[in-house]
Amino acid sequence: MSTLQCNYRDHHISAEVMEHPGIPTPWAGGCRIITPDGRTTRRLSLPFNGAFLADLTKAQQASIAHGKWLVDQYLNKSRDLFPESVAKRHAA
Repeated sequence: MSTLQCNYRDHHISAEVMEHPGIPTPWAGGCRIITPDGRTTRRLSLPFNGAFLADLTKAQQASIAHGKWLVDQYLNKSRDLFPESVAKRHAA
């Protein structure tokens, strides 16, 4: 399966869609973002109310759109893509 990706405002965004077979909406949307300085986020899931989709292409497109929104929030509103609470949890 190919992964949809794009460059947006000097950030590289990759759709990371996971399959959950056996349910009517088997595609769980999410993305990973690489910043211009080379840092990579964890997999960032779509919000719960839109996380699962029935079509792979739509899940990938929604994941890229969510990644673009997150980059906009990071650059325009100072939302952190790398929250310290997550880093501390992984370090423990």
